[in-house]
Amino acid sequence: MQMKELSAIVDKKLDEYLKISYPEDIFKSMKYTVLLPGKRLRPVMCIESARMFGADLEDVLPAACAIEMLHAQTLIHDDLPCMDNDDFRRGKPSNHKVFSEAIAVLAGDALLTFAPQIILKNSKNLGSEKLVRIMEEYFQAAGAYGVIAGQVVDIENEHRQNEGENLSAEEQEKILHYLHLHKTGDLFRLAVRTGAIIGGADEKSIEALTVFAEKFGIAFQIADDILDETADFEEIGKTPGKDKISGKLTYTSLYGMEKARKDLNLLLDECEKILQDNRLKTDIFSEILRKVRK
Repeated sequence: MQMKELSAIVDKKLDEYLKISYPEDIFKSMKYTVLLPGKRLRPVMCIESARMFGADLEDVLPAACAIEMLHAQTLIHDDLPCMDNDDFRRGKPSNHKVFSEAIAVLAGDALLTFAPQIILKNSKNLGSEKLVRIMEEYFQAAGAYGVIAGQVVDIENEHRQNEGENLSAEEQEKILHYLHLHKTGDLFRLAVRTGAIIGGADEKSIEALTVFAEKFGIAFQIADDILDETADFEEIGKTPGKDKISGKLTYTSLYGMEKARKDLNLLLDECEKILQDNRLKTDIFSEILRKVRK
């Protein structure tokens, strides 16, 4: 099965899970961002991590879809005027531009809790032990130690820069690494660990996939930082050059474009080696790495 096929299966299942109910505005808002056109990297990586250990597709789909819902929640809140303030996402108006800021905030809150409900209601075959472990992974990634921590550090750092506070290169490197690890990397980490747990992987394999996901998350964010400066609206689906204009701390602003490109390729090489050395390499993971490298 190819990546495009898995993405289509995820889209169909997401549409099934997100039925429009009363009050309609909240469900329409949730569904709007979840189903915006995208590569579905995180759910695909979750599915592939489970399938490589022999899990059935139906057993991993609820968790994979829940992770995409969590990802959508971070996008809705990230685009809000009080945060990154972007009017577009994946080539379409941001959630708050369509449904209002209040509904967008509530849609994000709703997805945060709706996603684990999807797992619990639709994963009876997994058994209580796996479900408890998956829930631990989900709430770790979604909470104050995960993507929320990354968003807070991002906001705090922007405030420091706006107030003219000068940070040393070492301090900036620490902040940037933390941002990449949590704001971006935690959801990739959640995806592969959840899939591996569902597939019944041994701890050595789960740890190898964890290291892979952390490195991949950093590489993915570096690629995003490069595209922010080099791509147009049609390519990235959001306002280009916005990070540079706002003086945001990014890999390219700290290290320059040449080093960013070099480090991106080195990280992707390391990702490939981890998969190869641990016999975790699959066609879909190779395709994902190729897409990011390209």
